[in-house]
Amino acid sequence: MILLCPPGVYRAQSDTAVLADHLARHAAGRDVLDLGTGSGALTLAAWRSGAASVTGVDLSRRSVLTTRLNCRLRGAAVRVHRGDLFSPVRGGRFGLIVANPPYVPSETAVLPRHTAGRCWDAGPDGRAVLDRICAGAADHLTPDGRVLLVHSAVCGAEETIDRFAATGLRAEVVERARIPFGPVMRSRAALLERRGLIPPGERREDLVVVKARRA
Repeated sequence: MILLCPPGVYRAQSDTAVLADHLARHAAGRDVLDLGTGSGALTLAAWRSGAASVTGVDLSRRSVLTTRLNCRLRGAAVRVHRGDLFSPVRGGRFGLIVANPPYVPSETAVLPRHTAGRCWDAGPDGRAVLDRICAGAADHLTPDGRVLLVHSAVCGAEETIDRFAATGLRAEVVERARIPFGPVMRSRAALLERRGLIPPGERREDLVVVKARRA
């Protein structure tokens, strides 16, 4: 699916495709929340998969406008809100929450707000946004709801599982996909080596899809 994607908006890549495949198995008939919608790839994937309703959220005004336009061009009846993760849907409950959040380890804990780096920078361990999603998801799930999120194994799949468990959700890795480093990860390879997040010379990573639901 070819989407409009202006500068500063996350362009769907391998991680989006891996997550979209799992989303298609779970979205039908469910109210779906897409956190960090970017260009709207997962929002549209949920709509195409027969979701009962789809809500996209992004902190970036440009991403919100891009998703709205991409959905309008395809006749997709979805809601798109600008805001920080769950804040625009406070009190809402969803049968499926999906997220492809920023997860690339960065130099500092200060996250960019107005540059392209906000699409991938996620603090020293890459978990600045991941941990917030893990902490808040349970409060926005229906009793039979589930969460699907994708990130690099560099950030620690077991840590994600443990974070979900702390909120009463049972989580597991449902897919691993080994891919070459993209441009951002390649540019950070020396940093990742210094921090012990990858072995010397490693230039491939495992993407993991984690599924969580109530225990």
